[in-house]
Amino acid sequence: MQKLIVMSVVALCAGPALAQQPAGQAGTPGGMTAKATFVDIKGENVGTARLTQTAKGVLIDLDVKGLTPGEHGFHIHEMGKCETAAKFTTAGGHYSGGHDHGFHSAKGPHAGDLPNLIAPESGIVKQQIFTSGVTLSAGATSLFDDNGSALVIHAKADDYRSQPAGDSGDRVACAVIEK
Repeated sequence: MQKLIVMSVVALCAGPALAQQPAGQAGTPGGMTAKATFVDIKGENVGTARLTQTAKGVLIDLDVKGLTPGEHGFHIHEMGKCETAAKFTTAGGHYSGGHDHGFHSAKGPHAGDLPNLIAPESGIVKQQIFTSGVTLSAGATSLFDDNGSALVIHAKADDYRSQPAGDSGDRVACAVIEK
């Protein structure tokens, strides 16, 4: 009897959230996916990301190499451009969603604020990161607006409070998010 109650509660909680998501590939809530290929400042391929729409936000599966050991700021930026000659400034600022930067900001965080990446001595980061601030679907927080979006890895850790970008230093890798 207890198992039946638990299963019913899960079905009731999950059902409406899943029903609100757009139709997509079977097997994932919402089913929409996107991809991104990271390049470093020399234009060399240094990794990939796969983004999956879930019932509550977007899951980012990250696989990046060549990072210096330590913490690195990681953000979604407002423009889908990663020009190496411009040191990735063409990706624009953080995808703000009308908020201030930082998890420690009273008026934050940006929709594109993500947790710092921690690179081990190998420089390889394989990690899953979830964000509820954006969507792959149409709408106000869509990563596929008129100018697209990009994922950017910075040289230093994000302090989660400094405006406008967390004092996270240079942009060392960038990836345009594509359908």
